[in-house]
Amino acid sequence: MRDWLKRIRENQEITQRQLSLELDISESYYSLIENGERRPSPEVAQKIAAFLGGFEWTRFYTKEEADN
Repeated sequence: MRDWLKRIRENQEITQRQLSLELDISESYYSLIENGERRPSPEVAQKIAAFLGGFEWTRFYTKEEADN
């Protein structure tokens, strides 16, 4: 599970639905990303990072991320 991603989103009081609508992706796809079941494409990773801020989009591809 990507607790860091969930924490960033919740700290901004944004729901998964709101974020998925803003990014033009399905809510189920975003949920899989946040739960660590899917790795986003580079394009989607960039969109998430740009919208939420506070982290580099490449965090989804770091060794630290792969170990979680």
